Amino acid sequence: MELRHLRYFVTLAEELHFGKAAERLHIAQPPLSQQIRQLEKELGFELFYRTKRNVRLTEAGQVFLGEVQQIMRQLQQAIQVGQQTSRGEIGQLVVGFVSSAAYNILPTILRTFRSQVPGVSIELHELTTDQQLEWLREGRMDVGFLRPPVEDNKFSCETIFQEPLMVALPEAHLLANQSDICWRSLANEPFILFPRILAPGLYDLIISLCQQAGFSPKVVQEAIQMQTIVSLVAAEMGIAIVPASLQNLQRIGVVYKTLQEPSSKVAFVADIGVAIAMIWRKNETSPTVLRLVEIVKQTAQQW
Repeated sequence: MELRHLRYFVTLAEELHFGKAAERLHIAQPPLSQQIRQLEKELGFELFYRTKRNVRLTEAGQVFLGEVQQIMRQLQQAIQVGQQTSRGEIGQLVVGFVSSAAYNILPTILRTFRSQVPGVSIELHELTTDQQLEWLREGRMDVGFLRPPVEDNKFSCETIFQEPLMVALPEAHLLANQSDICWRSLANEPFILFPRILAPGLYDLIISLCQQAGFSPKVVQEAIQMQTIVSLVAAEMGIAIVPASLQNLQRIGVVYKTLQEPSSKVAFVADIGVAIAMIWRKNETSPTVLRLVEIVKQTAQQW
């Protein structure tokens, strides 16, 4: 028994006329009659009562029709699900992100993706850069948004967003009333920073900028999350160099100031800004993952 036999049967059951059914199926009438007889022989019971004047379903044919129609509906649904899966339109994704991404690119990415691919559910995990790399290696995550660079040729990595650095100051700080802060004016300030292992690219950039301004930062406190760092600034534990998008984290007792440096060398480095990159496995074949990557690349062009 082949699928076409069932399709022939359903069409004839709907038309109850061999000529009309054959026309709908785009085949000649004799082959249709032959295929129906073969199906009845294989099933072991008659599907139709045939006379010269009409064709009608037998009792067994009526019951068989209901079951076959259900099978055909399930088959159509299976085809649709398969097509959607092949286009990356259904499924589940596990996505990691550094905390600061929640204040710039992540909301836009999620809104855009959900509007275009509502059938895919996303499981979000706030992870540091090193944690995301570990999760990707272990297959626990599909796509990540982290701080570059990434020195692992197993992954594809693409920068999707860049922004300048700013200084977060306690509201009562002596420099809080200035519009722009010179890097050198921070030489004697206590710094709140994150451990280098969490995001070496951003950490090294901050240290390099301080050194180019003529000093090494005095780190008095370390914290893992940007929110914690900003909270410690509000508690007047020190100052922090943060991505500009952290301004979207409205924290009482903290002000954000633009950083400027008269040295052309430092200004050039600062102008490069701090980046967020999207990362995924190089050998990735999942249509759902590749669909997210495609949408993020398109969205990133707006930035």
